[in-house]
Amino acid sequence: MKVINKHELHSGAAFIPRHAGFTLIEVLLVVVIIGILAAVVVPRLSGRVGQSQASAAKTSIASISLALDLYETDNGSYPGSLQSLLTKGGEDNWRGPYLKKAEIPLDPWGRAFVYAPRENGYELRSGGPNGSTGDGDDITN
Repeated sequence: MKVINKHELHSGAAFIPRHAGFTLIEVLLVVVIIGILAAVVVPRLSGRVGQSQASAAKTSIASISLALDLYETDNGSYPGSLQSLLTKGGEDNWRGPYLKKAEIPLDPWGRAFVYAPRENGYELRSGGPNGSTGDGDDITN
């Protein structure tokens, strides 16, 4: 049995040494695959973010609504503004503050909730992702 050394392998015409590393085609293939995965995954994740923000807005509206109802129970009517949930005005039976934190929460998009007292209740809404009220993406009580 003959032992083949390294020099004899390189002297043969059929042997082409392969260098370590990736070819350009292999790298491009991986980049394309990552791009396809990102194109599929990112839109799905962004939809989840929108859903969670809408859910957070509904939760905040429910919390403020509870505070408004407590205020109405104590004082006989709903306040003229949300600020009345935090600071006493001229009400004799005010037992606030009615919100746990000493501030009125903002909606998940960083804007104030719109509060409008009505004759038999109130309307409380967030403008939604676009911030404008009166269109299809508003979130209300």
